[in-house]
Amino acid sequence: MPAYGIIPARYGSTRFPGKPLADIGGRSMIHCVYERAARAKRLEEVLVATDDKRIYDAVLAFGGDAVMTKGDHATGTDRLAEVARQLPGVRIIVNIQGDEPLIAPEAIDAVVAELENNRDLVMCSVMTPLTSAAAMRNPNVVKVITDADNYAIYFTRLFDPMPSDKYFIPGPWKRHIGLYAYRRDFLLKLTEWPSAPLEQSERLEQLRVLEHGYRIKMVERKEDFSIGVDTPEDLARVNAVLAQAAARK
Repeated sequence: MPAYGIIPARYGSTRFPGKPLADIGGRSMIHCVYERAARAKRLEEVLVATDDKRIYDAVLAFGGDAVMTKGDHATGTDRLAEVARQLPGVRIIVNIQGDEPLIAPEAIDAVVAELENNRDLVMCSVMTPLTSAAAMRNPNVVKVITDADNYAIYFTRLFDPMPSDKYFIPGPWKRHIGLYAYRRDFLLKLTEWPSAPLEQSERLEQLRVLEHGYRIKMVERKEDFSIGVDTPEDLARVNAVLAQAAARK
């Protein structure tokens, strides 16, 4: 069952223009994401989907594969679907966020394995423990709650259950990592649906799936491997983490 990893990447981020080409230890962020995705054992191919020639050229320069897409896509999922339509022989598409330079290859393999092993699943994603009240309160940290079988019940940005870390008690909410595996046919169907009210309220595309009555299987990983880069400050955190890791070697 061929699985492709696709990394949507655009240059014009509002908060961090040029983010995919930001420097991380001498390499671009898109290079770091691509390299980690390429280590996943269950992906047959990794592609970058972009509407910007600078990103396209940068990917080819480091030896990666890239596809130019339309420039008017409202979301990364729409960009993903444009490429997926050109891949009729592929059965599983993995959406790998272009701003997750520390993404774990094992997490990618885990979501693909879920779809390979359960033919009833149409979509799978990842969650990790929430370890602080600050993360609970942070709207950039998406929270997910699941049922007893680890299917998502709801996702939210806006959850503030306690005033400080002093009162933090780990509960049913987990941190959602924006890594998605879809059956290709379901991905194409999903992008044909209009944006739903909960999705618009929370600004979370995955709520469109729940609002249309489909289920998302969540794979739990114990380690919090993700630092999503939304701002230059996040980029500095990633560089610090990598510098510390290099110093320990």
